[in-house]
Amino acid sequence: MSHLLLFNKPFNVLCQFTDEPQYKGQRETLADYIQRPGFYAAGRLDRDSEGLLLLTDDGKLQHQIADPKHKQPKTYLVQVEGELTKQAIQQLQQGVELKDGLTQPAKARKMPEPKWLWPRNPPIRERKNIPTSWLELTITEGKNRQVRRMTAAVGFPTLRLIRTRIGDYQLKNLQPGESILLEKS
Repeated sequence: MSHLLLFNKPFNVLCQFTDEPQYKGQRETLADYIQRPGFYAAGRLDRDSEGLLLLTDDGKLQHQIADPKHKQPKTYLVQVEGELTKQAIQQLQQGVELKDGLTQPAKARKMPEPKWLWPRNPPIRERKNIPTSWLELTITEGKNRQVRRMTAAVGFPTLRLIRTRIGDYQLKNLQPGESILLEKS
């Protein structure tokens, strides 16, 4: 019997259990939230991103979730600087040219700010005269910092990034720092 842990990774938490020696005790890691020996992250989520992270005690399951060949769709809520345009949404849907190549087409839609979303600590930087807008984005690749680079490439820098879904697994109502354990047969 293997296990899968759905974890809501808070902002500013490293997606690893130990930090580099020069930072010891200065930055939060997964070890500050998860006390389950033998569990490892199946994929990554940047320190400045929040939301769903899957961890497992099964190497085969970890590989299946994290390996780009399996193309698990990942869905993000993205707060961007500026008022999103239809043209930017269409660019995201068609694929965006980045330095390391063209991204796969994404599912993208503008949306209102989610009512259920927790406040970020610390809050995003806001400029009084520049509005922000929200986007739901689903990708099937995992290029380094891909969502942030995609929104910047279409003219709307990411201010906040929350992963809400990986394949069939959803964040649902887990609050930052909370997790739920599932048994896998």
